[in-house]
Amino acid sequence: MTIGALLALSFLISVLGLFLFIWALGQGLMRAGPEAAQIIFESGEAGQVEEPAGSDAQRMALQELASLRSEEPVPATAVGFHFANPKGFAAREAQDSSSRGAAFAFLSSSIVWLVLGSVAGLIASQKLTSPDFLTDYAWLTFGRIRTAHLNMVVYGWASMAGLGISLWMLPRLLKTPLVGGRFAIAGAGLWNAGVAAGVTAILAGWTDGMQWLEIPWQIGILIAVGGALCAVPLFLTLVQRKVEHLYVSVWYLSAALLWFPILYVVAKVPYVHFGVEQAIVNWWFAHNVLGLWLTPIGLGAAYYFIAKVLGRPIYSYGLSLVGFWALAMFYSQAGIHHLLGSAVPAWVQSVSVVQSVMMIIPVLAVGINHHMTVISGRVSALRYSPTLRFVVLGSVLYTLVSLQGAHEALPFFNRLVHFTQYKVAHAHLGLYGFYSMIMFGSIYFVMPRVLDREWPYPKLITWHFWLVAVGFGIYFVFLTVGGVLQGVDLLDPNKPFMDSVTVLRPYLMARTFGGLLMVAGHLIFAYHFFAMALDRGPVRTGQAYIGGVPTTGR
Repeated sequence: MTIGALLALSFLISVLGLFLFIWALGQGLMRAGPEAAQIIFESGEAGQVEEPAGSDAQRMALQELASLRSEEPVPATAVGFHFANPKGFAAREAQDSSSRGAAFAFLSSSIVWLVLGSVAGLIASQKLTSPDFLTDYAWLTFGRIRTAHLNMVVYGWASMAGLGISLWMLPRLLKTPLVGGRFAIAGAGLWNAGVAAGVTAILAGWTDGMQWLEIPWQIGILIAVGGALCAVPLFLTLVQRKVEHLYVSVWYLSAALLWFPILYVVAKVPYVHFGVEQAIVNWWFAHNVLGLWLTPIGLGAAYYFIAKVLGRPIYSYGLSLVGFWALAMFYSQAGIHHLLGSAVPAWVQSVSVVQSVMMIIPVLAVGINHHMTVISGRVSALRYSPTLRFVVLGSVLYTLVSLQGAHEALPFFNRLVHFTQYKVAHAHLGLYGFYSMIMFGSIYFVMPRVLDREWPYPKLITWHFWLVAVGFGIYFVFLTVGGVLQGVDLLDPNKPFMDSVTVLRPYLMARTFGGLLMVAGHLIFAYHFFAMALDRGPVRTGQAYIGGVPTTGR
């Protein structure tokens, strides 16, 4: 397959996307008025907060804040949505219960991969300052353990967490029970088998040798089929939807579930891509697996959970649609800026730089929407909502990582940081700072609905947040500064190469310390998750209701 054929395929897909856009407008599925933003609320629910991860006192405080900002204040002690609209509440319960099996299969698996991937990452980080650490076994050498870490985190933790959250959200967004959940559960089995076999192959020294695509293609088939099976419930449930308008989160989640199988299959087809073309396809996929797979899931979740926790619609619904379509238009070719200065044709590099800079449009659209929704709903709500704390931090870091990515594509700056640890910090800011933070918050919201009981140890949620937030802050800041210093030394012809290595040592040590705090947070998160799943620990009141009323058990 030539570069021209790839561009022709991209053009064809773009044209099909344009027809889909026109069809959606004609069907009224993309309304931009205020009523469109209200579609995630049932009758009588708008103005009432929903925070399953919080305590009764936290929900009461959240409801009081929501009432102060509402045009029609709802008293903090008002009757909750479950009593005001029993029919709507029963429908909501049916929607939540329909996705329990599929959501739990993915979320529980993702937690296991998070812990395993984090430990592997910590070992790899330590090896950068202590090269003789754990060198007795080939499978623990840096090249293998670092690659295993990447694949466990991307395909095990991030992808499976995103699929679990997506499958749980779809019935709520479409206001109908999930159809075809068995396909998703089968997909979870295949996906887990693919990741487990792929990581084992990597540790044994068998890889396809391209970053983010290391899992051998023979094993990658399992992941591709598993991902395709997860898209089946999306289309089956869409057909049965009971809403006239598709909320913006549906567009993001649907696009992600459609894009990933295409991205993965095109990039993994064997004996097709060679030489420079292979490098182009490699970074086309590596960048898009974050931007067209994980990013839409993260943004779709943020649009839903911020609005639901605050009990108010997003700031500008029309702007949210601009953000979605701008992401679809500008992101796909941005990844080639990783190959600036290489043998890739200059015009391909130029297209990538332009599209990278144009990404400022969807970033500002999303940033304004997320941040203004929180500001207009009172920032102090972060004190009372565990979900909001994680999700808002993730949305803020999305703005930062995206603006950082746009300026990294500029040739003069790319020349400084291209082969440095600055790039590693940037990658973690996207996958961890933005995406994983939103997934943490989403899981805290979703699990009480999945298991029909509350989190047993609320203080562990606070410990988790501060450990990962502080740990990642140390990780990112020190690695960013160290990366810039490394780049300065690399560009100085009067300095030996080893100067660029030794200058990094204290920053890499700080990175390992930050990573240690993050791993501690992950272990607490995993313990809390499975304690809840196994019904261990203190018994709190039943699943949290909606609104400011205390929970009463069920």
